[in-house]
Amino acid sequence: MVITLVGPTAVGKTAISLLLARELAGEVVSADSRQVYRGMDIGTAKITPAEMAGVPHHLIDIRQPDETISLGEYKNLADAAIEDVLARGRLPLLVGGTGQYVRAVIEGWRIPRVPPQPALRRELEALAAREGKETVFARLQALDPASAQTIDYRNLRRVIRAIEVSLVAGRPFSELQTKQPPPWRIVQIGLTRPRELLYARADARIEAMFAAGWVDEVRTLLASGCTPDLPSFASLGYREIAAYLAGECNLEEAKIRIRRATREFIRRQYNWFRLTNPDIRWFDLEQVGPEAVLAWAKNVVS
Repeated sequence: MVITLVGPTAVGKTAISLLLARELAGEVVSADSRQVYRGMDIGTAKITPAEMAGVPHHLIDIRQPDETISLGEYKNLADAAIEDVLARGRLPLLVGGTGQYVRAVIEGWRIPRVPPQPALRRELEALAAREGKETVFARLQALDPASAQTIDYRNLRRVIRAIEVSLVAGRPFSELQTKQPPPWRIVQIGLTRPRELLYARADARIEAMFAAGWVDEVRTLLASGCTPDLPSFASLGYREIAAYLAGECNLEEAKIRIRRATREFIRRQYNWFRLTNPDIRWFDLEQVGPEAVLAWAKNVVS
């Protein structure tokens, strides 16, 4: 069995995952596309070793900020981590808010092995900067209408990847993506809160991140040679803080942009993890406490 614990940012996934892991002899397999990067700790709300308190965590800090990790690479690593946890008689908990990561694992996506094409990516990114993301999306619509129906035009990285694969493989990206369900029983738990309360929690967490030294964290990354155009800097807030450090905006303007981007991200997460999905058992944490989630999980596991 594999338990997935999903939900939007700032909902409280970390605390619940630790509770479940301790009570159910579990280990956490991260499904967070930003916590894979070393040195990006404050802005990604990465769990600390002290907070782990002996609960093993997998797929955190596995890449340098100037490196990349493809969806296919992540899925292979997650599959291997889950098999390792199961082989030791423990319960894997797939935890995170990156919907694409979670679905790739639990639905068994078979992802085309097409290496990145840096020159093509730079060309398409430059086109988006000049003429807008809609122009790049139009190219995807011409190459692969089926993928264009499932990919948000605002998600430039996914749009470019679909174009990249289609051009290199000579076949539409949608035709190359197939599914082979994994051999595990999947139990999905979703955590939610009323939207305005969730936004307030996210705003409070952003302020706490700044108080904890988020600006200095970004300053250190830039001083080490990282640049804002790196994929890792697509993490919420990092490019906004880099813009502040470059004198392109003041600190309050950066915070406003981060709050706005975080709310948009939360909305996108609810598109991945729909409250109407019958496969996910949702818990509103404003109505029930962690004990209700634990009791339900214990009943399922037993």
